[in-house]
Amino acid sequence: MGEVITEKDKEYEAQERAAAPGDDQAMSDRVNNRSLRPNSDAFREFMKSGWADENPDIEPLESSKFTPARRATLGKAFAGERLVIPAGQPKVRNNDCDYMFRPDSTFAYYTGLGTDYEAGAVLVLNPVDPDSPEAKAGQTHVPELFVAPRADNSTADFFMNAHYGEYWVGPRAGLVEMQAMTGIETHDIAQLADALSKDVGTEAGAVRVRVVSETDPQITELVNEVRKANGFADPDRNAADDDKLREFTSEARMCKDSYEVGEMRKTISATKAGFDRLLSTLPQALDKPRSERILEGAFNSVSRELGNTVGYDSIVASGPHAPILHWMRNTGVVRNGDLLLVDAGVEVDSLYTADITRTFPTNGKFTDLQKRLYQAVLDSQQAGFEAAKVGATYSDIHHACMRVIAERLHEWGLLPVSVEESLSPEGQQHRRWLACGVAHHLGLDVHDCAQARFESYQGAEIRPGMIFTIEPGLYFRADDLLIPPEYRGIGIRIEDDVLMTENGPEWLSAGIPKQIDDVEEWMADMAAKGRKA
Repeated sequence: MGEVITEKDKEYEAQERAAAPGDDQAMSDRVNNRSLRPNSDAFREFMKSGWADENPDIEPLESSKFTPARRATLGKAFAGERLVIPAGQPKVRNNDCDYMFRPDSTFAYYTGLGTDYEAGAVLVLNPVDPDSPEAKAGQTHVPELFVAPRADNSTADFFMNAHYGEYWVGPRAGLVEMQAMTGIETHDIAQLADALSKDVGTEAGAVRVRVVSETDPQITELVNEVRKANGFADPDRNAADDDKLREFTSEARMCKDSYEVGEMRKTISATKAGFDRLLSTLPQALDKPRSERILEGAFNSVSRELGNTVGYDSIVASGPHAPILHWMRNTGVVRNGDLLLVDAGVEVDSLYTADITRTFPTNGKFTDLQKRLYQAVLDSQQAGFEAAKVGATYSDIHHACMRVIAERLHEWGLLPVSVEESLSPEGQQHRRWLACGVAHHLGLDVHDCAQARFESYQGAEIRPGMIFTIEPGLYFRADDLLIPPEYRGIGIRIEDDVLMTENGPEWLSAGIPKQIDDVEEWMADMAAKGRKA
């Protein structure tokens, strides 16, 4: 992290202000960038010389073969309109420290850019002239990417700008590099305002503008200024336009292309490696303070080695924490003989993430009670998988999973009513122990396509190319007085990632063991590897 600002630094800053009274904005920028840097002419000149040339070889991203088709589909839905898709800005973690930047998923989908390319960038789809060669070739839009130029060692920003300067942040992809990687014509972000305003108006043949409005407030404000200046001052109408764009771009990601399926296979493989390391660490972590975090760290280390980071905050929940659906504090002690629920996924560099949950007996062997409860969840998941067919709906998966859970709860004497009464809309008593849903889309976001309309998501037919989870569970809280004491403090979830194909569903995560005997064998193998390490 940058220097700590001391009283002597502040005194030096005041001297600099006196020496350069006309440079207040530059001084303000330096303070905002968390550091105090020398500003003499001699220093500036010295810093511009003596650096080796940096001309990295840039290859097109694999994703660049697939993004033109995605943009073409989007453009046909909004012919004649300008579409603005920002990457977003870094988000503040605390004070002057930001979280690691991760571009908005819509931007990533239509540009193919992953990791931290590039805070502040904006993709614009410009409508083509109906009489142009592009239009005659079937194109509706021409894409342009707007980014900040490189602040390399040939510029003053190299050492003066802590946001873009490569002295501070390392080599960046600028205009040339971005165009080479994405295949999209790329321009200086300084040209964005003029580009957005071009031909905008209410008259026939003029352009209307839509923006993915929640990603970057500065870009949304700029779009609204352009709208207002050109006859589109109705905020409700503008918001409705933007909502339609957001819904369309969310729904467009529901069916994955072959590149996306390949990335999902990569992330599931990396997630399996994360579970392997966690299990190899487990025997040494038992009964230690904050051992949930010891295991979290083991998994998360793999996410950084094999991917970009975790796809979401890992849930490592042991004993009474396991029935807490979104336990992410991970501060508990993993005790010998309890069940351990781990819900985690690696996000690879393309930003696709897995979402896998496994439940383990911490000592490597399930008790008879644990087996009985675990098998019920496993059978519920299998019922959901069998219900997942081309043309079925998420509701079909949900009802198939819930029927098995209700039947087992009734068999164990926990349901106060019959199975059918509990399954009826007026009943739902079984949901006390499984209140959440059991399936969701998966891809660039762990809860992918979440801005889609209900009729396009829960109410829509499952189609080939969709990737989703199936994740039933049983959650017996420690304070639940309606169950026998031996059930209390037990939480079980089994979650896998599924690809729908023309021939039916495929378990993408089939290589991550979940059958009782296989889990015990896997744990034994990983424990042995941990002892040898």
